[in-house]
Amino acid sequence: MPYAAEATTAWSASRMLSDEELLAESIEGDVAAFEVIVNRYKDRLFNFVVRFVGDESTAQDLVQDTFLRAYRKRESFKAIAKFSTWIYTIAGNLARSELRRRKRWRFLSIGARPEEEGGGGFELEDNTNRPDLHADTELVQQKINEAISNLPERYREAVLLRDVQQLDYEEISQILGVPLGTVKSRINRGRLRLQEMLAELADEVYETDYHNDMVE
Repeated sequence: MPYAAEATTAWSASRMLSDEELLAESIEGDVAAFEVIVNRYKDRLFNFVVRFVGDESTAQDLVQDTFLRAYRKRESFKAIAKFSTWIYTIAGNLARSELRRRKRWRFLSIGARPEEEGGGGFELEDNTNRPDLHADTELVQQKINEAISNLPERYREAVLLRDVQQLDYEEISQILGVPLGTVKSRINRGRLRLQEMLAELADEVYETDYHNDMVE
């Protein structure tokens, strides 16, 4: 089947192209080129967004919306910036909008009339008592994610982009739209707060292990 072979060859070749080259081909009508971009970034973006907003279902929706917006606005992409900067900027803007929406919802819930109380205000999903999280390593990872989610939004986003996504300071500066010095300050302060929260976690783990050893 020569046509199938040609299609496979074309697909393999497209995977070797840069993000910017793939985007240019998608603008020319090559839908498969944009699919390669999606496959390159979907896991990384999800990993970033889920830790930012703290909810898997919402993160999946936001990542999907990110790609839809990028595809619809692909002709407006300016080659002066890296594609990764552009796609993370879109994802970050959507995530921040979601967090602002939650804050407004919470404010309205707090101001509800007495007869409306207990009607189910918006709350983040609490996985603390999930029965499937038994292993110590999973519990520690859960606590780390909780610590990250408890960082102020401006610190959380900067720390995630640097320490989880491994982006350089200059690119983070472009994504956040703030000076380089501000980026470094937010990352340093976020790391310090994480260290403080995780030090408490280490104490809890030590006390739990000590108690278990005494019982045994």
